[in-house]
Amino acid sequence: MMRISTKGRYSLRIMLDLATQQTDQASVSLRGISERQQITKKYMEGIMSILLKEGLLVSTRGKMGGYRLARAPQDYTVYEIITAAEGSIAPVQCLSKDENTCPLQHSCATLPIWKGLNDVVRDYLINVTLADLIDQGKESRPCASI
Repeated sequence: MMRISTKGRYSLRIMLDLATQQTDQASVSLRGISERQQITKKYMEGIMSILLKEGLLVSTRGKMGGYRLARAPQDYTVYEIITAAEGSIAPVQCLSKDENTCPLQHSCATLPIWKGLNDVVRDYLINVTLADLIDQGKESRPCASI
């Protein structure tokens, strides 16, 4: 079963929190995100490190320090956020890298189904942005499983 781990789900929640909480003047504190999202600060620090390294966030040190999105919410796809945290989300190992190096790839009768599934999931997640999630959130209550 293909699953997105807590790291991927929390990354998306953190990015969505930042998109809705940050202002032009101020960064958002780790503590504030932790309290709103009910994620421990220790676990969040690891996730923030990944998101910073991938260039999705910027951080500011000091008394008024915290985190901000590096770009506008409409410029982030859910796919980009999840794969930054998870790496590949391909349903099978042979599709997890840019080049399929499986020695059976040319004779594998099941490969087309896995490619199709991978394409559908990737295309769907590429076409949903943080801005879309913000707009959807205005119409419904947040889901704890995101």
